[in-house]
Amino acid sequence: MPLMHRLAVLLVLAFAAVSASAANTTARLLLSHTSAKPGETVWAGVLLQMAPKWHTYWENGGDSGAATKVDWTLPAGITAGEILWPVPEKYEAAGLITYVYHDEIVLLIPLSVAPSATAGKADLSALASWLECSELCLPAKSKVAASLTIGTESVTSPQAARIEAAKKALPQPKPSSFAKAWWESAADGDKRPLLIEWPVTAGALESDFFPHTSTNVTVSASTEFVATNAGTIRLRKQVEKLGATWPSEIAGVIVQREPGAETLSASFIKLAIGDTSSATPSSTPSALGNVETKSLFAWLAYAFLGGLILNVMPCVLPVIALKILGFVSQSRENPKRVRTLGLLYTLGVLVSFLILSGIIIGLRLAGQKAGWGIQFSNPQFVIVLAVVVTLVALNLFGVFEVTLGGGALDAASEAASRHGGGGAFMNGVLATVLATPCTAPFLGAALGFASVQPAPVIVLFFLTIGLGLAFPYLLLSWNPTWLKFLPKPGAWMERFKVAMGFPMLATALWLWCLTCNVSVKPALESKAVLEKLAGINALGLVADYTSYSPVISAELERFGRGGVPLVVVYPADASQPPLVLPEPLPYPAPYTPTILEALGKAVK
Repeated sequence: MPLMHRLAVLLVLAFAAVSASAANTTARLLLSHTSAKPGETVWAGVLLQMAPKWHTYWENGGDSGAATKVDWTLPAGITAGEILWPVPEKYEAAGLITYVYHDEIVLLIPLSVAPSATAGKADLSALASWLECSELCLPAKSKVAASLTIGTESVTSPQAARIEAAKKALPQPKPSSFAKAWWESAADGDKRPLLIEWPVTAGALESDFFPHTSTNVTVSASTEFVATNAGTIRLRKQVEKLGATWPSEIAGVIVQREPGAETLSASFIKLAIGDTSSATPSSTPSALGNVETKSLFAWLAYAFLGGLILNVMPCVLPVIALKILGFVSQSRENPKRVRTLGLLYTLGVLVSFLILSGIIIGLRLAGQKAGWGIQFSNPQFVIVLAVVVTLVALNLFGVFEVTLGGGALDAASEAASRHGGGGAFMNGVLATVLATPCTAPFLGAALGFASVQPAPVIVLFFLTIGLGLAFPYLLLSWNPTWLKFLPKPGAWMERFKVAMGFPMLATALWLWCLTCNVSVKPALESKAVLEKLAGINALGLVADYTSYSPVISAELERFGRGGVPLVVVYPADASQPPLVLPEPLPYPAPYTPTILEALGKAVK
């Protein structure tokens, strides 16, 4: 391409960029006063008004973007301070996280009038430059100007109310004692994980830390939330060193949205960074096999795996009888119908988990603590479910001639035991309901992590658990050729059906936590554990969660668990953190050795 042609193209593009930028964001200069006395401070506000879908940036742009700049031209006797930045939005697009402003924003700058300033009219002007982005990003700038009279009296301007509103949008300072920060581990090259913790309002819908820019480090815009004690929030930020030494402090804004609030509240804070031992024992619950510092993806994997394991937990195992019999009878059917039934079963599971997540979120918004299996604290619910499960067991035994007035319970149990579309959906619902008294391995910790997350994350976790619960049946229904490995229909089905009626009946007799009764309680009452407790002069304490005690709920949340069972061993040395035992494996895996191992560690 000829040189002149290339220059012409560049000039056209530059002109197009300037023209486009002028239409996307406009700038004005606001003043709090029309007249001020020498020695006073006047507030200036650069008002940026963005077109729909366009945004400008906070003082820290995040993964991309650049802060707005204001270059002043001022008369002698007037000096400008630094820009005071309102709370931004955290914005994610194309895998990048940035801190932005949409619609309009007022950037406040204090203007100091010197005591020796000359009386009369003072012309104030500035060149505001910014980066505005939507589908693409464009640099833009505009000159703004206003006049101020310096005299013997102070007169507010018509824009004073708008300036005051902008002041209220600024982060309010917090003392450094409000929060703490410490390095989580040693550096890996020029990168190092930083933990930040502070007390959080109960039921807060959003919490985060927006770091200020620094000349010697880069702090990641992405945030990893770490499970911790009740009433506090802990998060991880990845820090990259740009200079020769690691920083000794970090400054930024703690943001939070409380229940019922439309906007984020924010607090500016500057924290000294402690070393890797700065976490106090009470706020760092240790665990055998502790997994509290996983990424969001890892927590979701734990949720899926926990849902998968629920299929073999004592509370869900009886429902497998219905599904196995159903798959055997479907083995000769049209593959399309088998897939449809698998999808309906999965839909029943996911809809049920979606409803459960809605209940949990609703209770949190009402200021109550809500955990896994909360519905089993309601005696009426337990009675109705026990009757339904009993009727299903009777159906498996072949004695389902019992009829009850109204037919509602008959219809429910019959729907759950037939093999059509309605039966497949109701099997999914029943499997979900029976799963909630149990916390499978990996599931309790994942639920504990999800319990302190925003509502969308809670919904995502519950749906992931449901997908794990439904996955074996969904996989089998979409691979009908695998059904040929199942036994052919025959007389054995009736015997198997009757045999599986017994665990279903046991479920009806044992509705609260089956894992507690089948694995944990027998282990705690075992001869080996009782002798160990006596030998080390220790005392065992059992808390009953049947009535959904708020005190127990608070303890579950404090140790990062979403439901029972929870076994905690307190060491003899009170300065050491308690040991949080992992969830028991499905019965008949013994839990006694796990408890004995923890008791042995507690006395060292």
